[in-house]
Amino acid sequence: MWDVILFDLDGTLTDPKEGITKSVAHALKHFGIAVDDPDTLTPFIGPPLMGSFQKIYGLSAAEAQEAIRVYRERFSTVGWAENIPYPGIHDFLAALKAAGKTLMVATSKPEVFAVRILEHFGLARYFDLICGTPLDNPQQTKADVIRTALSRGKVHDLSRAVMVGDRLHDIEGAHEVGIPAIGVLYGYGDRAEHEAHGADHIAEDLSQLQELLLGNH
Repeated sequence: MWDVILFDLDGTLTDPKEGITKSVAHALKHFGIAVDDPDTLTPFIGPPLMGSFQKIYGLSAAEAQEAIRVYRERFSTVGWAENIPYPGIHDFLAALKAAGKTLMVATSKPEVFAVRILEHFGLARYFDLICGTPLDNPQQTKADVIRTALSRGKVHDLSRAVMVGDRLHDIEGAHEVGIPAIGVLYGYGDRAEHEAHGADHIAEDLSQLQELLLGNH
């Protein structure tokens, strides 16, 4: 059984759609790009922002850095709180803690925002460690974050650990570090995405995820 469980934040523990899409739209407006439908910005949920601004809107590296700065103007004041914990997440995390699991957060979101969000919604108390990216290094990959979390948590036996996330970056990052990954379907990635990137297990909902994490696999 895995006794160290790493969780992505956006799309896995909380639904950050409103805060992220509105903050991305705010940043794009700075470049004269109008967004009519905020739902078209959901691909920004999960992956590092640096790559998303470059890949999705063709911004240069310097422009993407500027976009992140403008994004944070809004996100750091109101966007971070435009977030909804998934229904049942408190009971789910409490059950894992009661079973003696070590829980960590490994998110591409800046750590300062991740801590603020988890504390605001009363979720921080379930985690032994909250690991995000530094504000001054938006180019960190998901593998970098997972590796840092395992190091800070002094997890040397990787067979004890598993990563849980809703996007391909969670799956790829976990595998790059050498741990298995569980893809969840209630966030922003679908079954085809998880299967294409080699998720070791796929959970449709929190109930199925709890069964995977506390049962046999």
